[in-house]
Amino acid sequence: MKVIAVNKSASFEYFIEDKFEAGVVLEGSEVKSLRAGHASLSESFCEIRRGEVFLKNMHIALYDKSGAFSTRDSRRDRKLLLHKREISKIVGKVNEKGYTLVPLKLYFKDALVKAEIALCKGKHTYDKKRSIAERDVKRATDRAVKEIFR
Repeated sequence: MKVIAVNKSASFEYFIEDKFEAGVVLEGSEVKSLRAGHASLSESFCEIRRGEVFLKNMHIALYDKSGAFSTRDSRRDRKLLLHKREISKIVGKVNEKGYTLVPLKLYFKDALVKAEIALCKGKHTYDKKRSIAERDVKRATDRAVKEIFR
């Protein structure tokens, strides 16, 4: 499994409740651009329309060697492939108050491009401050342990 892009801000902004693996519908030049590592998940999100899940605002750079054939928008909507029971579970949760669907990671699984999406609940500012404090404490203890075992 080769990871292409990671949404680092998702774990800071949201409590991750449940994860799903989805296939992504892409064009050939987009796959070649992904193999070169030209993708970004920052500011991307998922939307449900007519029983289908779409990944919005994900940036895949235009493949430079494709010439005139890749005139598509680099931030176009891309369809995610999920089972119907997974989509119905997601729709039930998203309709509840506070839940949203966020992409976490984009990766290759064998020759296929997969996206890891998650049902998330938003964090409040005090939750974010607590996670920053916990991260600082963990970093300090790791440094102390490293100095002891030198």
